[in-house]
Amino acid sequence: MPAPTAPAALYRHSLRLLLDKNISAWVALWAEDGLMEFPFAPDGWPQRLEGKEAIAAYMRHYPDHVDLHDFSDLRIHQTTDPQTIVVEMRGTGRLVESDAPFDMTYIAVVTVQEGHITSYRDYWNPLAVLKPGTDFTRSSR
Repeated sequence: MPAPTAPAALYRHSLRLLLDKNISAWVALWAEDGLMEFPFAPDGWPQRLEGKEAIAAYMRHYPDHVDLHDFSDLRIHQTTDPQTIVVEMRGTGRLVESDAPFDMTYIAVVTVQEGHITSYRDYWNPLAVLKPGTDFTRSSR
């Protein structure tokens, strides 16, 4: 079954893929020249990823470090641009290395064109990734 193309439906589908730890299918939702930005990223974390390949490399080891269980409190707001949504949500789960709880709130501004994510500005809490076991940008093996 193909991925949905409307921004809100595509975003909900992307969350299901993350919960299923299907990173390759999640990356497939991106446009080749997609842009992912993290305006509040702390030192040592990327602030900007350009292109599907860079996004794939960034997310490759995510399930080795963070075991997501749920995205609760999901609110998707339509903007005046029908291709852009603003998302509020809470991601919960556990950190694989320490078995400590993972609890992060997010606000994201997401643009979808022709059924692919072209822009994703992720305003997550930088303090949450300073805990041991949260750096999924590298292999744990």
